[in-house]
Amino acid sequence: MNRRQFASTLGIGAIGLALSKTAFPLADERPQIAITIDDFNLFGTSQEVAQKRNRALLNALSTHANLKAAAFPVGKHIDNELGKSLVREWGEAGHMIGNHTYSHWFYPNHSFEEFSQDMLRVEPLIKDMSGFTKRFRFPALKEGDTVETRDKMRAFLKEHGYSVGHVTVDASDWYIDQRLRARIAATPKSDLSGYKEYYLNHLWDRASFYDGLSKKVLGRSAKHTLLIHHNVLNELFLSDVLDMFEGKGWKLIDAKNAFTDSVFSAAPGLWQKRPESLPTFCAIQGKMVSTKNRNWTSSVSNCNNAESCLITTMPNNSLHRSAGQRASQPCS
Repeated sequence: MNRRQFASTLGIGAIGLALSKTAFPLADERPQIAITIDDFNLFGTSQEVAQKRNRALLNALSTHANLKAAAFPVGKHIDNELGKSLVREWGEAGHMIGNHTYSHWFYPNHSFEEFSQDMLRVEPLIKDMSGFTKRFRFPALKEGDTVETRDKMRAFLKEHGYSVGHVTVDASDWYIDQRLRARIAATPKSDLSGYKEYYLNHLWDRASFYDGLSKKVLGRSAKHTLLIHHNVLNELFLSDVLDMFEGKGWKLIDAKNAFTDSVFSAAPGLWQKRPESLPTFCAIQGKMVSTKNRNWTSSVSNCNNAESCLITTMPNNSLHRSAGQRASQPCS
C-alpha cells in the first residue's frame, strides 16, 4: 500500500529480520487500498435495473476523488449487447478492464488446454474497449492444483502478454449479497441497515487482518487490492465502504497504481486443496500466525519468497467464519 520502491526478492528465511529497514516506508504512512470488481453477473435482471446498478457503482468511485478501479468481467455474463455496454462504461470512465475467463471455470476441474482457450475466448468481447489491460484473474483465485498445470498457465499468460490480477484482501461480499438479495425478494421494503453494518465490519476485519500479515511478512503494508463483485450489495454500499476506509485513515488509490507494487510481480508457490486467495503462509512458516485458530489444513510447497507468499490463498474457513457464522445476526 505504500508508494515506495521495494526489493523484488525477499528471502523466506529472513521474514521480518534480514529485510532492509531503509527499503520500507515510515511506520506512520497510511495503508493504501484499491478496488477491483469481478464477474458482472446480472442475475437475469432487467436492462433498467442493470444500468442503474452500473451507474451506482461508477458514481461511488467517481465521487471519491474520481477513484479508478479494475474490472474483471466474466465473458458469459457480458456476451450480449447489454453486458458489453456496461463494461464499456467502465473503460470510458477510465477504469481498467481485465480478463476473468469466459466460463468462470475452476481451473483444477479442467485441463490446461480447455482452461487456456476459455481464457482467450473473452478477448474478442473486450479487447477493443477503452481501458482493456492484459491482466488476468483466476476464478476462485486458483492457479492450478499441480506444479505442472500452474506452470503451464503461467507460461501461457506470459506468452500472451498477461499479468495476474492478484488479490491481497479477499472477503465474502458474494455471500452477503446472496443473503441480501434473498431478503429483498422476500420482503422488498426490509430495513437493510443491518446488512450495511455487517458488511462494513466484515471488510474492516479482513483488511485489518491482511494488512497485519503484510507488515509481518514484508515489513510493510502492500498496496492492497480488495476483491468485491458487481452486485446489489455494492450497488447499495460501495460508497459507504470507501467512506469507511477513508474514515479509518486508509488511502484510496487507483488499481493501476496498486498493481505497480513489487508484490504483484512475484510468483506464489503452490497451495494444495485451497481455492481462495490469501496473503499468509509465509507468516505461518515464520511462526507469526497460529494455524489452530484459523483452521488452515492444506499443505504448502515452494514458498521461497516473502512477496510471493503474500499473494497466495485465503483459509477456506476464514471466508465462511466471518460471513457464515455471523450472518444469522444482522443478515437473517
